[in-house]
Amino acid sequence: MCVCIPAQVVQITDAANCLALVDVSGARREVNLSCIVDAEHPIESCVGEWVLIHVGFAMSRIDEQEAAKTLALLAALGAIEGELESMFAAASAAHR
Repeated sequence: MCVCIPAQVVQITDAANCLALVDVSGARREVNLSCIVDAEHPIESCVGEWVLIHVGFAMSRIDEQEAAKTLALLAALGAIEGELESMFAAASAAHR
């Protein structure tokens, strides 16, 4: 299963190589925008846009509402993961 993470493009860092700085819930990293840049959507138009990131590439553009929903879902999954880890640790300790 592949997971794409919503991020907002904050700055073009290398237009010639389609590289940009994105913000993912406060964390910033450089990603490649070549999959979403074309004649109708030049690289300069990406600043401020929300995109889905997978393995360092922006795979598609999404709207802000979809980004917010996806980030909330990922946060909920993270909370559930923490609860499951606690449950498994407690069950493991009980069997010792």
